[in-house]
Amino acid sequence: MSGKTASVTARIQPEIKEQAEAILDKLGVPVSVLIDTLYRQIIMTKSIPYSFNIPRILSQDDMTGEEFDRMMKKGLDMAKAGQGLSADKAFERINQKI
Repeated sequence: MSGKTASVTARIQPEIKEQAEAILDKLGVPVSVLIDTLYRQIIMTKSIPYSFNIPRILSQDDMTGEEFDRMMKKGLDMAKAGQGLSADKAFERINQKI
């Protein structure tokens, strides 16, 4: 087997890199080992070893009237108990994830 001489370069968001590398560090797995094993899985399976899916977001059309009422009551109860977020905070979180 030849020595490791090939490099892989990827541009990603710095905070994504930091978060992922912190987890890998806790696991004791160097980034190069992760990439090597990912490439090996691609070769072995002749595919990407995980799926890319668009998450399905539940809408009112997907619920019965009772399910919708239950969900709305839960939200109202949480708001009354001060467990919710202000609209500004909620939109701020949404925008951070976009």
